[in-house]
Parts: sequence; structure tokens; C-alpha cells
Amino acid sequence: MGRKPDIIRTVVLIFAVGLVVTGFTSLQASDDEPTASETETVIVSAVRN
Repeated sequence: MGRKPDIIRTVVLIFAVGLVVTGFTSLQASDDEPTASETETVIVSAVRN
């Protein structure tokens, strides 16, 4: 039973690292300019119809 706290700490550490990586990538994604403006999106959807 002495090994369970190690396993719990490992799972929590992996979860925390995942949260940090997800937060960092979402911050970088929001800094990027959008790839298409609203008018380009409307034009593309009109072409599909």
C-alpha cells in the first residue's frame, strides 16, 4: 500500500503538465491572426451553394 501515493502523484503531475501545455498552446493560437476574414468565409460558403 506504500506505492499508491506515488501513483496518485504521478497521475496528478501528468494532468497538471497537460493543463499547462493546453493553456500555452491556446494562448499561442489566440495570438495568431485568423486565416480567413468574415467576407472570405461568406464567399466560400456562397460558392459551395
